[in-house]
Amino acid sequence: MTSLLHEQRLADACEAVRQCGARSVLDLGCGDGDLLVRLASEPQIERIVGVDICAASLQRLRARLEALGVKATGHVELVHGSMITNGAAFKGFDCAVLIETIEHIDPDRLSVLERTVFAEMRPRTVIITTPNAEFNRLLDVPPHRFRHPDHRFEWDRAKFQRWAEGVAGRNGYRVACRDSAGCHPTLGGASQMALFAVAAHHAGSVQAREAGRSGPGS
Repeated sequence: MTSLLHEQRLADACEAVRQCGARSVLDLGCGDGDLLVRLASEPQIERIVGVDICAASLQRLRARLEALGVKATGHVELVHGSMITNGAAFKGFDCAVLIETIEHIDPDRLSVLERTVFAEMRPRTVIITTPNAEFNRLLDVPPHRFRHPDHRFEWDRAKFQRWAEGVAGRNGYRVACRDSAGCHPTLGGASQMALFAVAAHHAGSVQAREAGRSGPGS
């Protein structure tokens, strides 16, 4: 993806985080930290945790943060590990972002990701972006190829929306999908974004159950 489209995608993601009002953010698959270093300067964000399975990427991110005068401690924490395991360790965040990460997971493992993020971590908001396969022709990507050799799939907008709506319905979220990183009149954006938010009725039932557990006789 060109640098301009990459910058637009990051700007879209930052704006989505601002709009949801998150004070704590979990960056799953943070890589070298293109999004995380931007979020670290957002005044309303009090805590950011970046998680990635690549130790070398996290080391590069630490160097970037130190160059900016940001220590990877306190309100910024980096964790070496998988984003599809140990979800209970990352409960309680306002927002989780997965920027161009799900396409690196084998499709038959997406159910594990869904359970980990939406059932175990259960942030109030989840922001996911992934390449829009329809846009590939504008990037001169042949029909039988993906944009990156590590991609396991690339979906068109209809398939991504069906997947997102299924995830939302199964886990008590509502979801809206939109174009990201450009907006061709017929092919959409280079990326596509799903914005998940815990459904109000589901959040209320969870709070009631928690109150019941901590009430008299518990």
